[in-house]
Amino acid sequence: MTVPDWLADAVFYQIFPERFANADPSLDPDDVVPWGSTPTPDNFFGGDLQGIIDHLDHIVALGANALYLTPIFEADTNHRYDATDYFSIDHRLGTLETFRALIAECHARGIRVVLDAVLNHCGNGHWAFEDVVENEADSAYVNWFSVEGFPVTAHPTPNYRTCSGCYYLPKWNAYNPDVRHHHLDVARYWIDQGIDGWRLDVPYFINHAFWREFRTAVKDKSDDLYIVAEEWRSPVEWLQGDTADGTMNYTARDLILGFTADRDTDAYALAAGLNALQAEIPAGFHRGMLNLLGSHDTERVLTRHGDDIEAALLSYALLFSLEGAPMVYYGDEVGLTGDNDPGCRGTMPWDEETWNTRLLDGIRTFAAFRAQHPAMRRGRQTAVALDADTIAIVRAGEHERAAVIVHRGEGTTVDVAAVPELAGLEEDVIVLGRRDTASLGGSA
Repeated sequence: MTVPDWLADAVFYQIFPERFANADPSLDPDDVVPWGSTPTPDNFFGGDLQGIIDHLDHIVALGANALYLTPIFEADTNHRYDATDYFSIDHRLGTLETFRALIAECHARGIRVVLDAVLNHCGNGHWAFEDVVENEADSAYVNWFSVEGFPVTAHPTPNYRTCSGCYYLPKWNAYNPDVRHHHLDVARYWIDQGIDGWRLDVPYFINHAFWREFRTAVKDKSDDLYIVAEEWRSPVEWLQGDTADGTMNYTARDLILGFTADRDTDAYALAAGLNALQAEIPAGFHRGMLNLLGSHDTERVLTRHGDDIEAALLSYALLFSLEGAPMVYYGDEVGLTGDNDPGCRGTMPWDEETWNTRLLDGIRTFAAFRAQHPAMRRGRQTAVALDADTIAIVRAGEHERAAVIVHRGEGTTVDVAAVPELAGLEEDVIVLGRRDTASLGGSA
């Protein structure tokens, strides 16, 4: 088992490519809607790969050094979780040459790039599924899917296996060696184009035998490649050394937001939950965890906090204090709002006059603090509740300790001398209250 060492120093930025930046209008579909319009499940705004290239300086300035891109392969929808050709860049995003330019520009800036591996299902426009629809039992690909009978029918209920009953997402038959061969070829092909890892979409819908093959194929290319699994529950099944290097840490997200947004979790419960999660994660996998507060599958962070900027800042302070790689979902750093899909998939506002600089400056501060202190990136993590509303995340490295203290009330004074875990940390600590009125007190 080798979890890439670079993850300890990583800060991720997640991009939904269709909604990040439109740099090449010539690629826009005919029905493109104006940038900034209300997002719907079906509309297109024209975001493309060149738009990402053009705004890499913003990502670097935020303090991020890794990208996770939701799907970019040829598909029929704006989200592209319905691939029709896994070996082609979607024509509305650019070309393979544009993608290679993105990789080159990212790597020149020290930014790693992780793509989305959507291998449980494809789109009903995929060439193999279309062949089954046309040729039925005579199709060479009939066993690439699980079709109950012919003709293939999508309505009112699909007579083939799908992802969660969605008719336009036929499920691959991952028990078929030809399907596994196709999927592993996909993994290797994009690694050869220069990517730095894969995020596994709904991996819990595919047998672990396939993911063990997938890991072998990826790690045979390089041990430095990252594999991170989507997981909304306990991460442990993916952290046995034979599938993933880490998971999307929705468990930590739930704990943090329970404290800062919902306020149904006090500091004692938050500390106990974080420490229990830390103990549950097997040794060696902590740096592989992808820690997040929001994504394309959740409401926006500021929306979850009821538009309370100060409370949202507290959640980001905690996010950047945890062991594992923090991830910011595009637009959250400037105060973009929206409910869950499709509301969370609005366009990135590039008029800086509209940005919430309080939030942006705060996240930059947390990223800088993490970058400046090796202990905040590589030290072991301990959560300590100082009272019901105040929690400290202490990181202890070989030669340094550092901490982040968060108070969700209107202000407090933290006596570091009274807390053994904080003794001697006056200079290497961020203390944050709802109005920045929390402060250090006493002496160590």
